[in-house]
Amino acid sequence: MRGVLGGLVLAGAMLASLAGPGSAQATGSVWVLTVRGPLTPALAEYLDRGLESARRNAAQAVVLQLDTPGGSIDVMNRMVQSIRASEIPVIVYVAPDGAIAGSAGTVIVLAGHLAAMAPQTALGAASPVGSQGEDLGQTLEAKVKEILKATVRTLAEGRGQAAIDLAEASVEEARAATSREALEAGLIDVVASDIPSLLDQVDGRSVRMGGGEHILHTRGAAIVGTPQTWIEQFLHTLTNPNIVFLLLTLGVQAILIELSSPGGWVSGFVGVVCLALGAYGLGILPVNWFGLVFLATAFILFILEVKAPTHGALSAAGLAAFVVGALVLFNSPGVPDFQRVSVPLVIAVGLATAGLLFIVIGFAIRAQRRPVTVGGIALVGRTGEARTALSPSGMVQVAGELWSAELAPEAAPVAAGELVEVVAMDGLRLRVRPAPGRSA
Repeated sequence: MRGVLGGLVLAGAMLASLAGPGSAQATGSVWVLTVRGPLTPALAEYLDRGLESARRNAAQAVVLQLDTPGGSIDVMNRMVQSIRASEIPVIVYVAPDGAIAGSAGTVIVLAGHLAAMAPQTALGAASPVGSQGEDLGQTLEAKVKEILKATVRTLAEGRGQAAIDLAEASVEEARAATSREALEAGLIDVVASDIPSLLDQVDGRSVRMGGGEHILHTRGAAIVGTPQTWIEQFLHTLTNPNIVFLLLTLGVQAILIELSSPGGWVSGFVGVVCLALGAYGLGILPVNWFGLVFLATAFILFILEVKAPTHGALSAAGLAAFVVGALVLFNSPGVPDFQRVSVPLVIAVGLATAGLLFIVIGFAIRAQRRPVTVGGIALVGRTGEARTALSPSGMVQVAGELWSAELAPEAAPVAAGELVEVVAMDGLRLRVRPAPGRSA
C-alpha cells in the first residue's frame, strides 16, 4: 500500500510539473471593471468596490477596461491611489477599438501595475485646464503641469527614458500617441485585441506590488465581469451636461407651477428633486456659474409676459436669455466637447419652456380672475322664485335653496310664484326686486 500511494503522489507531481507554471492557477479568476465616459466620483466608488470584491475573492488580477476623455484631477488622484494601494494586480486596458485614455485617463493607465491597449486606441493629451474648462493662468498652469509631470515620471519609472519623455510631453505639449507608438516607447506593456488575448500575453509576467514581486497566473483564468450598480450608473448619468440641463429646466418649471397654483404638492416635490439632482451634476461638471443669472432672468421675463402681455416681446427676450444662459453655463470657452450641452437641445427646450410657462401661468391667472361661484356673494344677479308674497318680506327660492328675502327700496310688491332678481345680500337675508317677465 505504501508503494502504491508513493507512486500516485509521484505521478501527480510529474503531471503538475508538465502542466506549466500557469495551469496550477487555472481555476483562479480575473475580475473585469469597465470605466466608460468622463471620470466622476461615481466611477471612483465603482473602482474601489470592484477592487475590494476582487480582494475578498482572491482574484488573480483585476482588468480595468478604460475608455475616457478625462476628468477632474481630484477624481484622477483618488483612482490612482486606489490602484497603487490594491493588493490585487491591476491591469489597465484601453479598449475596445476606438477607445481613448485622454487627459487624466493617461495617468490612470500609467498607474496600473501593467498597462495595455487595444490596437486602434490612443492615449495622451493630458494638459490641465481650469475647473470651468478655461485656460489656467501662467503661474498656476506652470505649477499644475510640474505636479502632473512629477506624477507621470514617478508612475513611468522603470519603463525607460523614452516612456518618461512621452508621458511628460503628453502633459507639457498635450501630445497623444497610438497604441503602437506607446508600445514602442515602453509606455505600455501589451497590445491585445481582447481580454482573453491580454490574459494570455501577461501570463507569467512579474509585477511590482507593495509586498514585493508578484507573478501573474492568468492563462485560462475565469473572467468575472463586475457591472456598476444602478446607483453608480445613475450618479454617473447625472454628470451628462444634457441631463443636468434638462433637470434644471424641469425643476424650475415645476417650482413655478407650484407657486402659480399653490395647494398641491406633486409639482413642488418634483421641482425640488430635479433641482437637487441638477445641483449634484453642476458640482461635478466644469460650469460657468454666471450662466445662472441669465437663466433666472429668462424665467422672470416669461412670468412678466403673462402678467403684463407685450405681444411676445418679453417672451422673445426671455427665450434669448434662456439660450445664452444655458450656453454660458455649460459651453464656456475651453470646456471639452464631451462636457458641452447640445445647442439644438437648448433651443428646443427654450421654445418649449416659453410656451409651457405661458400656457400654465395663463390658466392660473385666469382662474384667479374668474368670478366667485360659491357662497352668498355668488347669488347676486341670480334669478329666483318667490315662494310667498313679498310686501316687503317673505321667502324666495334661489339656486335650489330657500332664503329669507325682502324687497329692495322702491321695488314693487311681488306675488307668490313670480320671478325675482337678487340685488344684494344682507347677512343671511337676500334683497330682491321684481325680475323682468315676472311670471314663473
